Amino acid sequence: MLKHLLNMSVLTLGLTIGLAGHAAEGPEFKTHKIAEGLYVVSGVGGFTGGNILISTGDDGTVIIDDSMPPLLDKLRAAIADISGDDIEFLINTHLHDDHTGNNAAFATQGSHIVAHEKMRSRLKLDAKRTAQALPVITLNDQMNFYLNDQPARVFHLARAHTDGDLAIEFSDANVLHTGDVLFNGMFPFIDLDSGGSVDGYIAAQKTLLELVDDNTVIVPGHGTLANKADLQRANKMLMDARQKVAKLIAQGETEKEILAANPLAEYHDDWNWDFITTEKMTRTLYRDLTAHRHASTSTNSTKPAGGHAGHSH
Repeated sequence: MLKHLLNMSVLTLGLTIGLAGHAAEGPEFKTHKIAEGLYVVSGVGGFTGGNILISTGDDGTVIIDDSMPPLLDKLRAAIADISGDDIEFLINTHLHDDHTGNNAAFATQGSHIVAHEKMRSRLKLDAKRTAQALPVITLNDQMNFYLNDQPARVFHLARAHTDGDLAIEFSDANVLHTGDVLFNGMFPFIDLDSGGSVDGYIAAQKTLLELVDDNTVIVPGHGTLANKADLQRANKMLMDARQKVAKLIAQGETEKEILAANPLAEYHDDWNWDFITTEKMTRTLYRDLTAHRHASTSTNSTKPAGGHAGHSH
C-alpha cells in the first residue's frame, strides 16, 4: 500500500520538477477546438497535468480528467470560456493525481465522476482522498454516453498504464482520448505498482490502432495532439525496446550490465524526457520482464509431474 501511495504522487512530483524551468511565469491552459462541441484543454508555460477533453452542448458538459488542485481556478476559467459552469459528468482515465486532482472540487458542485472499478478501489486506499473524490459510477468493460450529438464509448484497457485505464472514443467526430496509454513522442510511464504492464501497454495501443484511421484526432494523456502515425510509432518503439531488453535478459545479463549496455540508446534523443529517462525506461522493461520470468519459473517448478500447466493470463 505504501508503495502504491508513493507511486501515485511521484508522477505529479516528477513531472512538475522536470518542467519547473518553465514555471516562473506560471502554467496556463490553452483551449483548442477539435470538432463540433469538442475541445482539448492543455497546458502551456508549465505542467498542468494530463490533456483534458471537454464535450459541451445542449445536453450539458462532460470533461475527461481534471488536472491538479493548484490549477483549479484556471481550469474552471478555461471551461467557462466554452461552456456553462455545471459539469454533469467527469470521466477519469485513470487514478494518478495529475488526472484526478480536482475530483472532490467538481463533485461537491454536482459532477458525477465516472471511472473504472479498479481505479475506484485504488483511490480508496489513498488516505489523502476524501469520499467526494471517489467515482460514483464505475464500469468494468465499457459504457456509452449519448450527449451533445457526439456519442461516446468509454472502454477499459487492461493492465496497460495501470489496471484501471479507460479510453474514450467519439466515433461520429473521429476523436479518441487515450489517457496515459499514449505519451506522444515520449517514453511512457508504465505504472507497474498500480497494475500496469509492458505487454498490456503494447496490447492496449494495438487495440486503439484498430479503432483509428489517418484522419482520427488522438488526444494523448500527455504531449501534443496525435494521429495514427504517432500512435504506430510509439507502439513500434515500445515493442522494439522490449525486445532489445528481453534479448539481453535471455543472455543472462544483470540489470546493471543491461544499463551499462544502454540498449535503448537509439531512442534517447527522440524519446528521453525529464520523468521517464532512457535509464528509467530500461529499468521498467527489465523489472517487468524479469517479474514474468520469475513467475513462470515458480509455476513450472511446482507443476505436478505429468500434469498440465495452467495459464494465469
